[in-house]
Amino acid sequence: MSIHADLEGPKKTGLSAAHSAAFMASYLDALTLVERLHRLLLDVIKDEFERVGVLEINPVQALLLFNVGDNEVTAGELKTRGYYQGSNVSYNLKKLVEMGYMHHQRSEIDRRSVRVRLTEKGRGVREVVAKLFATHADGLVERGVLDQIAIEDITASLRRVERYWTEQIRYIY
Repeated sequence: MSIHADLEGPKKTGLSAAHSAAFMASYLDALTLVERLHRLLLDVIKDEFERVGVLEINPVQALLLFNVGDNEVTAGELKTRGYYQGSNVSYNLKKLVEMGYMHHQRSEIDRRSVRVRLTEKGRGVREVVAKLFATHADGLVERGVLDQIAIEDITASLRRVERYWTEQIRYIY
């Protein structure tokens, strides 16, 4: 049960009060879990990098390198393609370039645009994260935590919530 269980949701759905309250409690628990899982993912990555002795980059930067992979992208594309969810993309790109994990090049056509790609050092970090994720995927299956159907169900449900939330955003310009 969530600490937010006393919050009332909208009553427009026609659901019974008990069903509406139960759904609201579960929804808030799910939101808390998504946030907690994201933080745990960052902690897991941090622990792995401490274990292998890579201490100069943070977990957010490591995830960014993993998500970029073999692609060459602009800073704007990092967000639109879902490679980076944070608000300080320019700061992290600058740091990754300075530390030699990413290469950047100004566009010949639009000098304001900078394209980035991983260096060999960046690909090494990406490989560490990829191995970590592969180990976790194997462990989840081997321990019976999740199977193929369960992970597909979770992913499908999260995509539906993502689509719903995206539709709720109102852009006023």
